[in-house]
Amino acid sequence: MSEEFKEKLRKYSEGTLPEEERTELEQELEKLEAYQVYVDELMEREDHMSEHQEVDLSDGKSKGKGKRKRKSASGREKGIIRRGKWRARIANTFTVLAAFLAFWIISGIITAVFYSTGGRGETYSDVVSSAVAVSRPNTIVHLSSNTKFFFRMEMSGKLLKQIGGETVDVGSYSTPFLLGLGGVGKFSWTDERSGGNYYFQYPETGKNSGSLRSDGVEWRMLEKLHEGTVAEAYLSLDRLYTTDELLKKLEPLNLLPVWFAADAGQFSRERFAGTPLGFPYTPLWHADDMKVTKISEEKSGWFSKVTSSSSVSPPVESYGDGALREENFMDTLRLMQQHKKISNNVAPFINLDESISYLGEHGVKLYGVVVTGPVKELLKLREDTWISNIRIGEVRLWNWRE
Repeated sequence: MSEEFKEKLRKYSEGTLPEEERTELEQELEKLEAYQVYVDELMEREDHMSEHQEVDLSDGKSKGKGKRKRKSASGREKGIIRRGKWRARIANTFTVLAAFLAFWIISGIITAVFYSTGGRGETYSDVVSSAVAVSRPNTIVHLSSNTKFFFRMEMSGKLLKQIGGETVDVGSYSTPFLLGLGGVGKFSWTDERSGGNYYFQYPETGKNSGSLRSDGVEWRMLEKLHEGTVAEAYLSLDRLYTTDELLKKLEPLNLLPVWFAADAGQFSRERFAGTPLGFPYTPLWHADDMKVTKISEEKSGWFSKVTSSSSVSPPVESYGDGALREENFMDTLRLMQQHKKISNNVAPFINLDESISYLGEHGVKLYGVVVTGPVKELLKLREDTWISNIRIGEVRLWNWRE
């Protein structure tokens, strides 16, 4: 193949070849393709004839010698053609492998740059962990990311619950990403009961438990638990409370509040709230909430330096700062709304637009709370009129610190 022809092919592939020359080249390529098809047919035909051809012994030596010469010449031609075809195949194979290797390396670089630029990876992790925390009572996840080739990333982490005085591993969660598109996440529970729906009852229907287990059954279950155990309890309230009002109710108790169920309109006003929306006792601080306290720079070479910073979250009173907690809850929902597709993959049963609109209009009001602590302390709640219903969740051996 001449250099001139190679140059024409290169320009043709780049789309820079003039119209007249492009037409001529396309015609030439069609001819080459036709030649190849014709040569292949000839070789197949001659192979077929050679298999069935018999030597005519009645012919003279000269005739036989001429035939052998033709066969010898034909064999050389076939060998040349076969070697040419194999060279072309090998060249094509190496071209494909080289292209794949280049794409593999380039995709890895693009993937790393994409997720690290602008804090995308940290933002996606924040959205996923926030969606778990507001949709799964007393459940949080600490995520780590694993960047892969071909624009993919996977986030995974342990699902944790506060039971008594300890944080307990109850399963794992993982979700894939393709650039900015999150895939459907997977919850894997060590005990399926950990991922079950522990129902709250809305105040207007709290006294009509109907088809669910009665409140008395839950209290009898608590009575039979050993005094040296701790448990998780889902408390439904007699009315709607502000966060400050509920915290004041909980302050005298030797129990730890861990999650609050918020009234989000019709979404929550079902007979039983099996898919509640709420927020954890410890606020979900985001990047915008953090206050930078120190910035330091350190040289790492002739023309480079490393910048590091330390920051702290806003202080929160143990049984106060209800307005700050509620605003943090709304900020979390708005963050999820900005990344709605990712949030919906984690918690598809939450209507973010309707919930944010209702909460913005009516304020954050609470109808349920998850607490944990010693069983003997939970039993003391039986006579409290502000609790309309109780459901018992996880139970563990004693780990409480007074």
